[in-house]
Formats: sequence, structure tokens, C-alpha cells
Amino acid sequence: MFSRIVFGLGLLSATALVNPALAADARTLQIIVSKDKQSLAVYDGTEVVATSKVSTGKPGHTTPSGIFSVLEKKKYHESNLYSAAPMPWMQRLTWSGIALHESNSVPRYPASHGCVRMPAAFAKELYKMTDLSVPVIISNAAVVPEPIDHPSLFRPNAPEPALLLSDVQLRPAIGSSDGEPVQLAMNTVSASLIPPVAAAPENVEPIRILITRRAQREAIIDIQTYLNQLGFNAGNPDGLLGPSTVQAINAFKALRPAQFKGDRTLTSDTLLREVYAAVGKGEPPNGVLMIRQDFKPLFEAPVIIDNPQLALGTHFFTLHRVDQENGTADWLGLTLDNNLPSQTMKRLGIKTQEGSIIMGSPISNALSRIQIPDETRKRVDALLAAGSTMTISDTGIGPETGAGTDFITVTR
Repeated sequence: MFSRIVFGLGLLSATALVNPALAADARTLQIIVSKDKQSLAVYDGTEVVATSKVSTGKPGHTTPSGIFSVLEKKKYHESNLYSAAPMPWMQRLTWSGIALHESNSVPRYPASHGCVRMPAAFAKELYKMTDLSVPVIISNAAVVPEPIDHPSLFRPNAPEPALLLSDVQLRPAIGSSDGEPVQLAMNTVSASLIPPVAAAPENVEPIRILITRRAQREAIIDIQTYLNQLGFNAGNPDGLLGPSTVQAINAFKALRPAQFKGDRTLTSDTLLREVYAAVGKGEPPNGVLMIRQDFKPLFEAPVIIDNPQLALGTHFFTLHRVDQENGTADWLGLTLDNNLPSQTMKRLGIKTQEGSIIMGSPISNALSRIQIPDETRKRVDALLAAGSTMTISDTGIGPETGAGTDFITVTR
């Protein structure tokens, strides 16, 4: 494309840049770092707009793989961990110390203490191209975003079509049929009969969506909420097992000795099922959908994951283009390697990694297994904006996700 003018002939041969002024809206960019190729690529949709060699973490200081985003930007920064080492054009990925930054040593093999080093000229130009919250994917092997269309993907709420002929009075017309006047429905409808078409809202700030398995925190929040509704004082629904919550759980169990015979754990699947049954909620959900916007939690809602004994895998989606008027959305997706340790699989109740028993696309299989309530789907649809992202993962939000972050998923 002529609009993608590559410059910088004097730069390192392994580096190619576009003029930031001609690059796409920063909201729709994503950065992909490949550790095996020691390379970085900036994508606008499926188009590569910038590339560079990099150096990631050396043995003993390995750069984590996973899904990150730019949390902070500083033209000049000094390391808090390694003797105030200079880190010009720093773009932070975690608050624990991982970042993209300039270095005068980028040998294209793992050499850093965990950060992603970039040549000086590229680091400066990349800094100009990005905004906070731009997604950064760090993978063990090269991955490429590809267009994906699936009925489970979110789409904006399209406005209802205008009423043209409904409730229109039939009018006599010239001509006859068997001696009877012919009546026609005219499309010159009174303005009072046509409801005004409200313009679809133009969302500006992208949202971050995470769909994952419910953790103990979400289960405890449900237990607290419903025990309070049942008249037990479980305290504030905060997901923590404080004294009030423990006392309420024990009081609830004491009224149902048969159901909890032999159950020696304070919280269990049995407790969750019994609490749900007591308030008439049916089977408890095994998944959760969480939304963040501008680095802050927005809301969360339960979802159902079919075949929970089967791993979902780790998949990342970006909304490259959204048409509010027509209710369409262009999603891109990619899948990251994520071999779960046996202890993690046991904790999550996973018995099989997907690839070993199911043929076809893991990313489509994962989408097909997630049931999202209509009310939740409409709420998310209304928030969509270009640059929104979605992560599907087995392992929850993880310790790196917190105040001032998007959802961070570490796969290795």
C-alpha cells in the first residue's frame, strides 16, 4: 500500500518502520513479540506496519510469554531492579518489571534480564506509534492474527429498521378489478407513523473482555451474596473468607447435616450447589466474563463452559473494525501455546488438553463451548469500540492483573 511508506534506510537491516503519522489508529494496533525468532512485529489488522529484531530474557531471567498491554510510557526511565540501568523509550508491560525499551545491545538472541530490548531508532518510533493499553503478545513461537467469524463473537447493537408500511391506511386508487376500486398501500406515510431512528452510540474507549473459569473468589462472592439473601450475615460480598462469612457458612451447613456429611472443607462444590438450590438459582455457573475499560474493572457476569473437563486453551481476539450502524464487527484471532502443568489441571478440574482429542480449530471450538446469557451479551455489545479485545483462558486473571492494568494472561 502506498500509504504505508517505509523509511529509515540507515537503520539496522533487521528493522523496518512506517511513518507513525501514516500508521493506523493506535487503538487498533497490536504488537507481537516472537521469542524463538527474536523479532517484533506491529500489526494493523492483518497488515504488518513495523518490524524489528529484539533481545528477550536470557536463561534465568526469561521473558514471560502471554498477553499484555502497554501500562505506562516514559521517554527516559531507569531500572528499579538492576542498578538504575537506563531504559529509554520505555513502555511498561507489567508492574513487576517487564517492559519494551531501547538498548544499545540487541544481539538478536536472549540477552536481557526479562525485558524486550529494541534498537534505539525503532524504540523511539514505536513509542510515537502507540498509546496506553495497546495489546502486546509475547509468544514462544511466531503467531499471526487472522480474521475470524463466529456466531459467539460480540457485535454492536444495530438500530431497528424504520417502519415503512405498517399500520398504513389503504387508499383508493385509479382503476378497478371486477368493478371494485383497487386499494393500494402508499409509502407516503405520515411522519407521525414512523418512529425516529436513534443513531447508534459511538463508543470511543475500547473494552477488555476476559472469559475464564470461575475461581474461588467468584464462588465465595456468590456464597456471600446468597447467604445474605437467605438471612445469614455473611458480610460484604468481597470474595474473602472473613469471620462473618465463615460463621454464616457453618450456620448454613448446620441446618443441612445430611448434605454435608463427610464434607470437611469450608467451601466446596457441594456448598455452592446447596446455596444455589436454596435460593432457586439452579446449577452454579463454571465460568465468568469480566470487563475492564481504561484499566479499571467495569462489570462481570457468569457464563457456562461446556465440557469443563476439557481445556479451553488460550486465545486472543482484537476488534479491528466496528460498524455501529449495520451491527457488524471485524474480529481477528490468534491462539497461544499453553501447556498446563498437571497441578494446574487438577486444580481446575481439567482432564484433557483439547488438541489431543478434538480435530479442527481450537479457537472456534473454544468459542462454541461458551454460553453467554442474552442479557450479558447485549450489555457487552453496547460497549464495543474499535480496538476492543477479548481473551479466553483457563487460568483466570492471574497475579499480574490488578490496579492500573488490563487483563494480563501469563502462559509461561
